[in-house]
Amino acid sequence: MKQVRICLLLAIFLFTVADLGWSTNSAAAAAGAPQAQQSAQPPAPREVDLKASDGTVLKATYFAAAKPGPGVLLLHQGNRTRKAWDELAGQLAAAGINTLTLDMRGFGESGTPYTKLTDAERAKVRPMWPSDVDTAFQYLVSQPGVKRDVIGVGGAGWFGVLPSVEVARQHSAEVKSLVLLSGETLQDGLQFLRQASQLPGLFVVDDDDEYPPTVEAMEWLYINSSSPGKKFVHYSAAQDAPWIWYETSDASKVPAKGGHGTDMFKPHPELPGIIVEWFVTTLIKTPGHAPADALASAAILNQFWTSEGVARVKQQLMEARRRDPQAQLFPEINVDIIGEDHVREGESERKAGQLREAKMQIDTAIEIFKLNLLAYPDSADAHYNLADAYLKNGQKDLAREYAEKALAMIDSHKAPLSSWSDTEQRRAEIRSGVQDTLKELNEAH
Repeated sequence: MKQVRICLLLAIFLFTVADLGWSTNSAAAAAGAPQAQQSAQPPAPREVDLKASDGTVLKATYFAAAKPGPGVLLLHQGNRTRKAWDELAGQLAAAGINTLTLDMRGFGESGTPYTKLTDAERAKVRPMWPSDVDTAFQYLVSQPGVKRDVIGVGGAGWFGVLPSVEVARQHSAEVKSLVLLSGETLQDGLQFLRQASQLPGLFVVDDDDEYPPTVEAMEWLYINSSSPGKKFVHYSAAQDAPWIWYETSDASKVPAKGGHGTDMFKPHPELPGIIVEWFVTTLIKTPGHAPADALASAAILNQFWTSEGVARVKQQLMEARRRDPQAQLFPEINVDIIGEDHVREGESERKAGQLREAKMQIDTAIEIFKLNLLAYPDSADAHYNLADAYLKNGQKDLAREYAEKALAMIDSHKAPLSSWSDTEQRRAEIRSGVQDTLKELNEAH
């Protein structure tokens, strides 16, 4: 049973990682790199030597952006090296994000291969991994042009995901975004994700992963994350892979199928673009924030079914805004749909002569649209929805006020039409709707 396999997997991780000791003090940063170039194109990536706390040389590659910007640290899975990130790292640098990839001690070019070490030597290597990762983090944030308080971390496999979450936990003020592929973390990391509502995370997994139950482990990570801006990318397959062994650096034990960690880039060529756009959104466009996701906001959206739901959600939004003025608890489009459903139901009951019930539905729609406008005050679409509901409720002055605001916003082009759509086709459609509303109001006047 999958539940038994999860317990077995967690058990071996607990045994192994307890021996690793991921929580460590920061190691000293490596020597500074040359001044960042100011060319239009990012400079060529350069290999760097990082001096670990015990003097060991760790190999890394630094992909500098063409101008100052955020930074990203990428950590590989147990059966790969930093080279697996090369293409993605280059895309991130081209997008304006300084990126560092690291060969963990015992992997790639960092020291003796882990598979060739004796048990005693492995026991000495494992406790060094956390400080090695922190050495890489300190190097990244020390580079000229890197905004040290706007950092993203990406990890693949449990070997990369576990320290990625730990870096975010140890450096919560600096780390603004996570990308986690095919892995898991332990109790401290899970508790951190439950508390870090300000940390958006992208979670990616493939049913074709050769290390089941990775899918269930990733779902557990996603569930524990409290950020309304989290996103889950799940590539489905006909059936899960058969369990053979835990994630291992010994490729002979478990043949790769292309579904684990960075191996997903080949069968899913769109995935690197998804990751780049995620980091651009959460580190450049809106640092530390991602659009609210419907799945992540299910508990909030379900409250709209209750009699006091709108009022409760409004209170929760106001409380969240006091902590973070940019906080979003729900997607604009979902609340738009909920409000429109009440409008349609009200129109149907009005045609049936049930005027009291119709008014109750429209009144509810107005409260929902007012809440949506509170959450998305720059949305012309949200203004128009409220105007239309006021018109259907016979509140013509308010209908005119919000319709005129909507039209002015559409004409100004100072903000997108809505948080979810800004195409010329939809702008034209909404403009036509607003003009029809104003025309109806003028004829009535």
